[in-house]
Amino acid sequence: MKVLGIAGSLRPDSNTLQYVKTALAVLEKRGLETELLSLKGKTIHPCVGCYKCVEEARCAQDDDDFADILAKMEAAEGIILGSPVYLSSVVPQMMSLLARATFVAHWNDKFLKDKVGGPITVARRAGHNLAFSQLLLWFFINGITVPGSTYWTVGMAGASGARDAADDEEGMMHVSNFAENLATVMAKLYA
Repeated sequence: MKVLGIAGSLRPDSNTLQYVKTALAVLEKRGLETELLSLKGKTIHPCVGCYKCVEEARCAQDDDDFADILAKMEAAEGIILGSPVYLSSVVPQMMSLLARATFVAHWNDKFLKDKVGGPITVARRAGHNLAFSQLLLWFFINGITVPGSTYWTVGMAGASGARDAADDEEGMMHVSNFAENLATVMAKLYA
């Protein structure tokens, strides 16, 4: 079984990347295959609502990275989405990816359905819950099972880079507990 972790921050060595890496490390210890994908340097245009995905079974836009990322999402049994929080919401590049992925999957046998996954949001001070809810809504509309943790998987970190994430012991604990639960649910669903 494979879990794809997608980090939505465009910063190198970002806090968001560190929280997603922590979750993936737990999953690797549980024997799952993992892949980390950063949206840094990726071109993903927003959905234009053209509905060509209904006819063509793919997104009609030909930006560089979307098709490859979507193929990885389809192939994985698990998906973790990590987003920094700016202005109390998920970052635009992540939402562009998710909107387009949902449209293509919906019109193509709902191929995201029956996967397992969950969100991680990272902010300096506030806005986590709104962004966390946005990601939860994406998992739910796609029929993806979301295991819980011991608290919401939100990280407290600022603009200082990955060292802030490393100092958030409580946030890292909740992310690790979430990953443990994700591995348990996947083992039961895919046994």
